[in-house]
Amino acid sequence: MDEITGIKNLLEKSGYSQKAIDYYLHRINVGGIDEPSARFAYTGPCGDTMEIFLRIESDIIKNAKFQATGCAGSFASGSALTKMIKGKTPEEAEKIDREDVLNHLGGIPKAKIHCAYLAVRTLRKAIEKYKENK
Repeated sequence: MDEITGIKNLLEKSGYSQKAIDYYLHRINVGGIDEPSARFAYTGPCGDTMEIFLRIESDIIKNAKFQATGCAGSFASGSALTKMIKGKTPEEAEKIDREDVLNHLGGIPKAKIHCAYLAVRTLRKAIEKYKENK
């Protein structure tokens, strides 16, 4: 068994959906954005840290990326959220909540639900910062 298959099997047994596993393994939207319209880093109570970068043009989120120091749940949640917000206004993106992220992922372990909250909280803080600097 190769390393990727081993990781996939471990994540499946832990309760991650196939979509969450794909987001984690393929690092969807992981990285930074040069000269972002907004960025914010937040450390959750669990110790994981996420930083979200937004490029907003004509009041539309054209690009969204994130970086994280954390577990598979943080990476899957960050990937899901950044994918969900592209093409939305900041006001529409702010309405996305933890349940929306969890539903989009299709399942992560109960012990990792706080990771979706970390992503949402970081996004809201980034948008708040964007509005302050507008």
